[in-house]
Amino acid sequence: MSEQLPDLIDEIVSAPDQQRVEAITNVIISQDEDDIALLLESIPYEQRLAVFRDIPRHKKLDVLVEMRADAREPLIDEIDSQEWEALFADVDAEQLLELSDTLPNKLVDRAYAAMDKQQRQYFKDASQYTDSQIGHWLSHDVLVLPLNAKVRDALRLIRREVPDYTDCIFLLNRAGQFSEAVKLTKVFGAPEHLPLVDLSEEEIDVIKADEDCTLAARIVQKSGFASLPVIDDNNQFLGRVDMLIASELVNEFYERQVMAGAGMDEEEDLFSPVRKSAKNRAVWLGINLVTAFLASWFIGLFEATLQQVVALAVLMPVVASMGGIAGSQTLTLIVRGLALGQVTGANRKALLQKELRVGGLNGAVWAVVIGLVAYFWFSDPTLGLVIALAILLNIIAAAIAGVTLPVLLNKLKIDPALAGSVILTTVTDIVGFVAFLGLGTLLLL
Repeated sequence: MSEQLPDLIDEIVSAPDQQRVEAITNVIISQDEDDIALLLESIPYEQRLAVFRDIPRHKKLDVLVEMRADAREPLIDEIDSQEWEALFADVDAEQLLELSDTLPNKLVDRAYAAMDKQQRQYFKDASQYTDSQIGHWLSHDVLVLPLNAKVRDALRLIRREVPDYTDCIFLLNRAGQFSEAVKLTKVFGAPEHLPLVDLSEEEIDVIKADEDCTLAARIVQKSGFASLPVIDDNNQFLGRVDMLIASELVNEFYERQVMAGAGMDEEEDLFSPVRKSAKNRAVWLGINLVTAFLASWFIGLFEATLQQVVALAVLMPVVASMGGIAGSQTLTLIVRGLALGQVTGANRKALLQKELRVGGLNGAVWAVVIGLVAYFWFSDPTLGLVIALAILLNIIAAAIAGVTLPVLLNKLKIDPALAGSVILTTVTDIVGFVAFLGLGTLLLL
């Protein structure tokens, strides 16, 4: 489907008649739910609604689950009460958890009422945790047996059905607490009378339900197991995190990082209403405007210098740009380190020293290059010296800001990926302009 996607988008957006639209729709609805969701997000609202109406009812709920929140909102508004009743006939806790932030409360209540007792309990348990905690995103499709089970019990369980991403049977004690894990490969060929606990793994990571979901996902990815058990504070077994859930959570984390760097929400729809998109982006545009005025105010302090030495105005963007790029490189490195838990109080000083050395080396090299360019361009050696020193100072300041800003923002519980780039740009602009224009005032006038 991924290879067909651009062609299908082109065809359905530019289809000349309804008959052709129906033919393309028939191709689309034969695909998997995640592929259908991706295509729906890629076409304007009118065509999206037309395609969604033709999707078989048994696929619709799964398609909505796979879509981004903003993209599925208009589709949810178009579904009538009678159709919701049919859609909720087979709804489970995991689907409702994914949709609950988008659905109106009355629909959440209807879906909750339609679930069986076990699914309602799963939903209730998961709702105790925020969507940033792994307890919110568990799979309950898992193989479990009591601690006193034998190999014959395991073989009987396996014959029924083995869920995807399953390589272990989890053993629970009488209180429902996780005790041991047994690899399926050890069960096959073992004597049927043998207690399963004799085949248990010596070491398997157990995840607490209140653990950060991205960190928990990475633990699963590195564990060597297809899934890991999740427990609460009382060691009660709640469910598991399998490799599919882990991969989705990590992918979502990196998507958030990319979107946050531009001050945007990862849930934003490609074709969301203009007013809504403008509102979502206006906040950070406003913040950026304030920081831009702040930088302009510092430039205004050197108005007399700029009037007398026009070359300074020509070269100012070079100073700001070099500092901004250098700072962004350091910032990105530190933000990633914070996300992976690699940056701590113990290694922060060593990181700062390393980035200062990198900034000093790059600053010296590019200061010489840019200084020579300015000298030959304007035939003024003093001007070349001024911009060289300003470049060196700004790149070093960018290294310091790139290390300290994300750490400080993280301590203040502010996402450094979201706010870091705006603040860093302001710092490097101000330092660069003040250094360049200040040195110009001292040495050129």
